[in-house]
Amino acid sequence: MNYTHVHTPLQIGNITIKNRIFRPAHATILGKGAMSDALIAYHEARARGGAGLSIVEVGSVHPTSPLAIDLWKAELEDGYRKLGDMGRRHDMKIFQQLWHAGHHGLPRDGSPPWGVSATPSVEVGVVPIEMTKSMIAEIIEAYALAARRMEAWGLDGVDVHCAHGYMPGQFLSANTNLREDEYGGATIQERARFVIELMEAVRSAVSSNFVVGVRLAPDLTVNGVDEEQNLAVALMLQERGLTDYINVSVGNYNSYTKMVGGMHEPVGYELPTSVPITRHVKLPTMVVGRFRTLEECDQVIRAGDADMVGLVRAMIADPDLVVKSLAGKVEEVRPCIGCNQACVAQVSTEHGHLECAVNPGNGHELYRGDHKLNPASAAKQVLVVGGGPAGMEAARVAALRGHKVTLAEASPMLGGTLRAAAKAPTRHGMIDVATWLESEIYRLGVEVQLSTYLDADDVIASKAEAVIVATGSFPRMDGIQHSHPGQAIRNFDRRNVISAFDLFMQPPVDLGKTAVVIDDVGHYEGLAAAEHLIEQGLSVTYVTRLRMLAPLAQAPLMVEPLLTRMRGKPFDYLIRHRAVEFTDNAVLVGGTHFTDDADLRSLPADTVVFVSANVPNRELYTALSDRNTEIHVVGDANSPRFLQTAIREGHLAGASV
Repeated sequence: MNYTHVHTPLQIGNITIKNRIFRPAHATILGKGAMSDALIAYHEARARGGAGLSIVEVGSVHPTSPLAIDLWKAELEDGYRKLGDMGRRHDMKIFQQLWHAGHHGLPRDGSPPWGVSATPSVEVGVVPIEMTKSMIAEIIEAYALAARRMEAWGLDGVDVHCAHGYMPGQFLSANTNLREDEYGGATIQERARFVIELMEAVRSAVSSNFVVGVRLAPDLTVNGVDEEQNLAVALMLQERGLTDYINVSVGNYNSYTKMVGGMHEPVGYELPTSVPITRHVKLPTMVVGRFRTLEECDQVIRAGDADMVGLVRAMIADPDLVVKSLAGKVEEVRPCIGCNQACVAQVSTEHGHLECAVNPGNGHELYRGDHKLNPASAAKQVLVVGGGPAGMEAARVAALRGHKVTLAEASPMLGGTLRAAAKAPTRHGMIDVATWLESEIYRLGVEVQLSTYLDADDVIASKAEAVIVATGSFPRMDGIQHSHPGQAIRNFDRRNVISAFDLFMQPPVDLGKTAVVIDDVGHYEGLAAAEHLIEQGLSVTYVTRLRMLAPLAQAPLMVEPLLTRMRGKPFDYLIRHRAVEFTDNAVLVGGTHFTDDADLRSLPADTVVFVSANVPNRELYTALSDRNTEIHVVGDANSPRFLQTAIREGHLAGASV
């Protein structure tokens, strides 16, 4: 690959960054308020992998806005000095993002958040305390102190977060800044007073050798901060010499799904709102937007749209992306599929932290991942039965460690249920990780036997010294909805009732004109089935016993984009409902709060798709478990769950053989 720009150095302020790839700040929650060894190890993996710059996730400058890293605590110094030393060892510059959530933050003592005005957050919902001028001064000084500490503790710069509707962004937006004093006003120039004073304080607190940058973002809300207003702020900061670069993103919590676009978004989806800013400033600029390869980044820089391009999820999936790509090994880069299931979703849970659906080492760098694999003490004959994601990952890892691996798959293709998932609208990216795993196991010399069904006697006859069972699962077509386990759907055994797997892989010739999707799980599968049916020309009603639409797809930010795509289409949904009976071309449904047949509704249904928790295919494992063989069971064969778990279990099995 012949790159023209992405591999070249860039001067920002008084420092030189070795290439044009940066890691934008994003939540990991690995520090739990501190600069922990786990968080340092996470950044070190990307430093070894070739990133020129890493911007550490939001560092809270004040106790009224705690989250990932509590920068107001002096005891964080030792951790930051270790982080800075690590960056210098790998020639990766490190900036700290400075942050205050404003009305999005909840102080740990239970007091109300501090806000620009008494406007509640769309996420938190608590009416904040409208800050007095002395409170504003206290926050500005907190930013300055944090910046001063970052320089003293050995970092290279700070990234002042004025985007995504956090406190500085709340001052900039007419929707959240209702103040009538000098910090409010009808124009962006008036509402920018806080940001100007904040940047003046930060710039004055550090030396000229320390980089000070700003992150801005059009927020995509009516009457919010648009591209023109962001450009005005950028130019004000540039003219006053208060920032060394402009880092542009998009969205706020009213447009949350645009902040971290899923696989339905195209590469570079943020450029239309970023380029109107980046092309009109003289300072170095940075952009993001679901970029996955160095070639994509190079094109952006070559076009003059930015000077650096950020890779977050792409380097979560493969921390070695840069070094592999520059070495001409692009095909070995593990691809990000943009599913948001473990990166975005897990940082939003109470006790969670960043992981990755396709990279089981992510977030666990201290003890797990490819960099922690040790060569096997003695090479074994390893047999993997099943070629889905769990089986392929197990085979890949066992082969990496030096074992002689055979993988047997009963079907004519590798990939397992990923092949069905990838047939759903906007979900074609799911197949990328299957394609990569397939390529890797062939590259590593795994013997692959397709269309090969093995029973227990076959496995014993193979004389394998270790067996990994990854035989997957089957749709549970029993008509049971778990809100009413003793009341199976009546007349369930009808020809027009199919599973989602059947819909995507073996659909009936004639689906008809109407359909009902019954979702007993609440992940994306039911939504995918509904959208697919609509694309086939059917009118669809989605029915679920759950209290909200696809709750397991909410945190990965999948639901709102689907509802947006459904606008104007024949789609309706019922929550807190269950199917009671199937009749000719109809489904009778009732509320989950009833056990009788009162108040049933009839929904037209030429086709019915039933989505339930699958049944593990453990027959082979059960037959082998009493034999004298080292045996592991992984993925859906162990328990039907989701991609992240399947790949993790495959990895651990391959690492333990």
